Amino acid sequence: MARTVGIGYQSYQELIENNIFYIDKTLFIKEWWENFDKVTLITRPRRFGKTLNMSMIEHFFSFDYADRKDLFEGMKLWEDAKYHSMQGNFPVISLSFAGVKETKDFGEMRKMICRLIYEQYNKYNFLLKAEGLMEEKEKELFYAVSWEMPDHIAAMSLNMLSRLL
Repeated sequence: MARTVGIGYQSYQELIENNIFYIDKTLFIKEWWENFDKVTLITRPRRFGKTLNMSMIEHFFSFDYADRKDLFEGMKLWEDAKYHSMQGNFPVISLSFAGVKETKDFGEMRKMICRLIYEQYNKYNFLLKAEGLMEEKEKELFYAVSWEMPDHIAAMSLNMLSRLL
C-alpha cells in the first residue's frame, strides 16, 4: 500500500497505523534519554511537530502502549536493542496544550488546563489504592484535583503526581 502524506496529525499511533508518510525522528528518544538533563524545553514554531514528537515519546515509554512494539519496529531507535526493554515500561504524564490555544479567555484557558491535569489524575487513580503510598494530606490533594480546582491545588498537582509515580 502506498504511503500518503498527512497534514495535521498529532498522534504517532495514528500516523503509523494508517501508513502515513513519516520522517523517522525516533532517535530523538535516544538522544533525550542519554542526555540526563533534569528539564527539557522544546521551543519551535507552530506546526513544527512538537505535539507529534511528544506523542511519539508517550507511545514509546508509556505503560498504556506496553504491547505496541509494532509502532517502533523498523524505526531507527528499534535498531538499538537496549531500547527494546524500555518500550512500554514507564508511567507517562502527557499534557498537550494544542487545544488550549483555541480560546482567548483566561478563565476558559485555565479551566482547559485544569481539565488536562484532572485527566492525568484520573488515569493514575489506582495510586489511591496503593497501601502506604500517600499520607492523608496527599490523598486530600488528590481528591481536590478537578476542573474547578483552586490555583494552589493546580500549582502543586503535577509535582505531586510526578513524585507518586
